[in-house]
Amino acid sequence: MGCSRSYSELQEFETFQERYEYLVLGGTVAHETFGVDRDLNQRFYKSWEWKQARDYVILRDNGCDLGVPGYDIFEAPLVHHINPMKPEHIAHGADWIVDPEYLITTTLATHNAIHYGSELTGPIGYVERRPGDTKLW
Repeated sequence: MGCSRSYSELQEFETFQERYEYLVLGGTVAHETFGVDRDLNQRFYKSWEWKQARDYVILRDNGCDLGVPGYDIFEAPLVHHINPMKPEHIAHGADWIVDPEYLITTTLATHNAIHYGSELTGPIGYVERRPGDTKLW
């Protein structure tokens, strides 16, 4: 299979920063990208199997960035492959690409930071409300 990282291992890290550091790819993406096989990638992300796995993972993670409580996602969540996916994984029907053990919920910013090494400003996190507080956040 070749999966070196997993959700079970990720769960051993409690903080957002620790989980991010576990997942970060160091500014590199999988050696082979989808390029001319982009259609293969797009068909996969429209498949029933992917949609089922995606919905399950978002629910499992309570809609929180990297599954960290208090880091609620207020935009469309992404489901990230913990181990980079390559065209041959789709072409050969690798089971792990829809296995929740190898998926995690993220925001677009977190996803891009993991893949491309872009600056991660970090999620807002939990803000305790107080009586008389009139600002939403």
